[in-house]
Amino acid sequence: MKFFLDSAMTDQIEYALEMWDIDGVTTNPRHVQVSGKPFMKVIKEIADIFVGTDKPISVEVNPHMTDWKEMVEEGKKLAAISPNFVIKLPAIEPGYKAVYQLAKDDIRSNLTLVFSAAQALHAMRMGAYFVSPFVGWKENNGEEITHFIDEVSTIRSVFGFDTEIIVAAARNARQITNSAVVGADIVTAGMPVFQEAFAHPYTDVGLGKFQAFWDDTPYE
Repeated sequence: MKFFLDSAMTDQIEYALEMWDIDGVTTNPRHVQVSGKPFMKVIKEIADIFVGTDKPISVEVNPHMTDWKEMVEEGKKLAAISPNFVIKLPAIEPGYKAVYQLAKDDIRSNLTLVFSAAQALHAMRMGAYFVSPFVGWKENNGEEITHFIDEVSTIRSVFGFDTEIIVAAARNARQITNSAVVGADIVTAGMPVFQEAFAHPYTDVGLGKFQAFWDDTPYE
């Protein structure tokens, strides 16, 4: 499974690339706003970090757009900035059409804000490079998520779609693990989620004991 960092903070991205060899980045309007930088400035800075790699960077079109032609025009403009950019589009009717049109022009897209297997199916058949089913938001709303990702993965396998599944808005290690078990290709999460997933309290306890044993044992 690939790990994408869900962030537009360049210091976080550089750290994740150095320490974890992160496989890609996903951004959204909230992350860009949190960065404190203008949209075009921050996405170009992120692109510079990944020059010379094939690691994808998902960049979102203006979320106010509801006309597929505008989405396509904006997508082409963004895609021209960096070969790493993948165009994020919302799971609304014009978004699906924009996915289809961009695919015809060999521009990769990421259909985002997906909350049902039916939405994911439509994204796949329209040629989305990535589809991003959201799990954190659904689980926060009391909805079951493991079967959701399993359905998306099964649909992809049954019909042989090439679309890669990005499990988005993962909130904890259990969601990351469940996504891997049912066959998702990628999980995207914020830095704290990954850092917590790398850790376990028993690891800390065990390491403390091993350190004590080490200190009480002659080295030579």
